[in-house]
Amino acid sequence: MASTQAIMVDHRVTGNLAIREVPAPTPLLSEAVVQVTALSLNRGETRRAMQSPDGWRPGWDLAGVVAQAAADGSGPSHGARVVGLLPSGAWATHVAVPTHALAVLPDAVTFAQAATLPVAGLTALHALAQRGALLQRRVLITGATGGVGDFALQLAHLAGAQVIAAVRRPEQDALVRPLGADDVVIGDSVEAFERCGPYDLVLDSVGGQTLAAGMAVLAKDGVCVTLGISGAAEATFDVRRFFMTGRTRLYGFILFSELEAEPAALGLARLAHLVAAGQVRPTISVEAPWQQIASVAQQLLERRFPGKAVLQVSV
Repeated sequence: MASTQAIMVDHRVTGNLAIREVPAPTPLLSEAVVQVTALSLNRGETRRAMQSPDGWRPGWDLAGVVAQAAADGSGPSHGARVVGLLPSGAWATHVAVPTHALAVLPDAVTFAQAATLPVAGLTALHALAQRGALLQRRVLITGATGGVGDFALQLAHLAGAQVIAAVRRPEQDALVRPLGADDVVIGDSVEAFERCGPYDLVLDSVGGQTLAAGMAVLAKDGVCVTLGISGAAEATFDVRRFFMTGRTRLYGFILFSELEAEPAALGLARLAHLVAAGQVRPTISVEAPWQQIASVAQQLLERRFPGKAVLQVSV
């Protein structure tokens, strides 16, 4: 195989993303070559793609079949159905993936479901872990209708937490309650959050005023995990209120840093088994051929749908 196809940045085309022919991957000894069947989009990588130079290849999430097992004998065997994660370049027909970032899929998990797991699922899994055991803990999840929020609501509910979802509009109440929200707050003010607080754990993917409000409503020993800035990159908060609560913490979360402590394969396997058991159900609002990448990416950036978008890859 001398070449393959991949999505790359091309500012000459509408939407700035296009499928182009690229050299076939040359795997390292500890990498398997995966024929990609499905991929999912995340807002962070999509936003970065809009700002990157021509030729840059975005993509974190992938699912498919091992076309060539790793030469060192590690990881899944040839023909295995897998889900995987890359720091970039996953949106292609064939990719080389380190075996520590690949997990074998149970038969009950579809490729579309699997493709939603890497970034959104692992982010929710590791972010929730920052407060330890969550049984009967009060957890606030902002941006609850997004990809990370979708998984965080379900995983926190499974862990026995009292789960509160923060949404922007009243009609979104009906979207988050079936995922595990015990209560819903509308808006991003301290007053809105206080109705169900204080909280042992706050997961914030919005930033700005939402982050500041989340920091203001922590319980003693509470942790606020900041993992995104979809609303604003800067926040002004009440410092006195934050430290006078006692033993509160603000935790800066970057998934790829978390994965230095635990390989992605382990978390992906846990998430895949939860999906297979019906305990976690990824919300896939858009499923389309990968030729529609530019259109779907724009819809994602404009927040036209909740949950995840999955593209089916054809060779």
